[in-house]
Amino acid sequence: MSSQQRLIELKKIRVKKITIIRGIKDTVFISLGVLSAAFGLKGFLLPNDFLDGGVMGISLLTNVLTDIDLAYLVVIINIPFIIVGYKQISKLFALKTLIAITALALCLSFFEFRSITDDKLLIAVFGGFFLGCGIGLSIRGGSVIDGTEVLAIYVSRNTPLTVGDIILIFNIAIFSVAAWLINMETALYAILTYLIASKTVDFVVHGIEEYTSVMIVSEKSVEIKDAITEKMGRGVTILKGKSGYGKTGHRTKDQDVIFSVITRLELQKLKMEIAKIDPDAFVVENSVNDIKGGMIKKRPLE
Repeated sequence: MSSQQRLIELKKIRVKKITIIRGIKDTVFISLGVLSAAFGLKGFLLPNDFLDGGVMGISLLTNVLTDIDLAYLVVIINIPFIIVGYKQISKLFALKTLIAITALALCLSFFEFRSITDDKLLIAVFGGFFLGCGIGLSIRGGSVIDGTEVLAIYVSRNTPLTVGDIILIFNIAIFSVAAWLINMETALYAILTYLIASKTVDFVVHGIEEYTSVMIVSEKSVEIKDAITEKMGRGVTILKGKSGYGKTGHRTKDQDVIFSVITRLELQKLKMEIAKIDPDAFVVENSVNDIKGGMIKKRPLE
């Protein structure tokens, strides 16, 4: 076997290994997500006729008004969104979503969770938390158990509305119908449940240590670079900046621009290090949803 063939074989083995590991991680995330969502629904929301937003909110609202088993509703109402996901995202995503939603329906049908509390505030907070945790873990596993985001992505591609606008409009409609058909109190608790679930999804998907990209323009770029790499242990990329215009007037001298990615919790330390070296440095910060590789602090579960 030639060296080139050996390299090809090694690459195939590496790709297969990565695929298997990713598959195991996705399975674990989706399984935990389904169990968490089922616990939030059967332990808090369902026994007390509480609602949520999104497609799950439609399922819960239909269950309250018609007494149709939620397990059937979750599957039936999500089918159009699975089809949209198949067409707009990928076959694998649609397959994972179908499996996750079917697993959730089976949990709702065959798993028994006793009602934890009848306090309305605790139901809204912890029901939303466990449901949001389940949705977030499913997203980490490459699927969804609530098709709202899939619909929002599809509509946003064909209208001037953003994904956030569409989700907001979608949920306003659900809560308005709940207020009209049931009562205002139920709708208000549904809003609280949705907000808790939404924030929990953000926390599970992005983590408390959200990544932030930073660009630094300074006359002392070398010293700042050394501080980031040596004191903070983070990687940097040096971009070549051309002359422009700043608060000192037109620049005739080109200089390096530092680019680095850190976690939100490290941001204040970075600012302090920059201030020590150059208080007049120009610093631009941007939130980063996700990142791979490099000298970055890893999130839990990665």
